[in-house]
Amino acid sequence: MSGPRLSSPALDRMRTLALLEWLNALVIFPVAAWVWHMPVTGANLTGFALLALILVEGGAYWWLKYRHLRMGRQLPAGLTVFRYLRTANVALLAAGAAVIGAGFAIGGPWTHVWPGAGLWAFALLEHINYFHIQLSHDTRADITRLLRTRRLHRSHLARDLERLSTTRAPDAASLPGR
Repeated sequence: MSGPRLSSPALDRMRTLALLEWLNALVIFPVAAWVWHMPVTGANLTGFALLALILVEGGAYWWLKYRHLRMGRQLPAGLTVFRYLRTANVALLAAGAAVIGAGFAIGGPWTHVWPGAGLWAFALLEHINYFHIQLSHDTRADITRLLRTRRLHRSHLARDLERLSTTRAPDAASLPGR
């Protein structure tokens, strides 16, 4: 069964979201290191690694979503991987909180822990934004819907994961390049 086909601007936006998330994953640490004069510490690297990981996951989702809509498929190929990532991210975020907590316990200059804690918090918000509730409202349609309904909505990925559990999803063999 074919899914809905979107207009070219909507498809272009999904492709752009994927590419921007991947670009952000590459530049966030150098920019944060420069702005905050951030040293390489366990806490700072942990915050960066978690944020980069979740941004890469988000970019992968938007790329798969772009491809699935362009091809008129019902669900993105490889979607089952995101079900596992949703759980793995929670464990990784908890472990990251422990590393950052240890950094606070050790003490030292603020630049040794606070930037990592900020990056960790950003990673947590990105996880929520992708896997649970849409926190980012950066288009006129998103803002209009938010103002009209006066509530946050489930994220696109959360809705796709819900649809995955009610329909037969494409398996790994249907991923591009296999």
